Amino acid sequence: MNLLNDINQTMTSLIQTVQQSVVRIGNGRRGFGAGTIWHSDGLILTNAHVVQRREPEITLADGRSFPSQLLAYDESTDLAALYIAANHLPTIELGHSSQLKTGDWVVAVGHPWGVVGAASWGTVIDVGQPLEQNGYRGELVQLGIQLRPGHSGGPLVDGNGRLVGINTMISGPQVGLAVPVDIAKRFLKEKMGSASTTF
Repeated sequence: MNLLNDINQTMTSLIQTVQQSVVRIGNGRRGFGAGTIWHSDGLILTNAHVVQRREPEITLADGRSFPSQLLAYDESTDLAALYIAANHLPTIELGHSSQLKTGDWVVAVGHPWGVVGAASWGTVIDVGQPLEQNGYRGELVQLGIQLRPGHSGGPLVDGNGRLVGINTMISGPQVGLAVPVDIAKRFLKEKMGSASTTF
């Protein structure tokens, strides 16, 4: 029983920390998507399908809202980078999706159906190209987690709270997909060069 309590307390603490780095991205209608603070000086990563080449309003976990600037966009990886004029923002330690193994515990945080900062956890099914492509042709983290509208663009973290992916889409019952963080790193380096690390 003590072991279960310890696990519960550890996961609760991890999720509360991650929630501080998850933003809401207005879609111009009634709903909103999620984004992940990548750099403390206002660099935010999300899905291309969440942004759709717009420059949406961004709301931080503390309730502050900012207009955004679209810095980079790539439909092929379903990633987009936004900038807001804010600094000293909380970030998530970067992990390595290449180190994920089948069965590893992971947590997806986002705003499913408008529930702000909701967390779902499960295990990694595989990392690679899924059998059902859903129009996406790259490598994905396949998850035993049921992602929902509003999870998109939010962080996927490992059991140590390190960012290992960006939630992106659903692939059948109880299966979610995330863009591996290693691909996100490459996206930012290719689109923004050294600015992605010295932002």
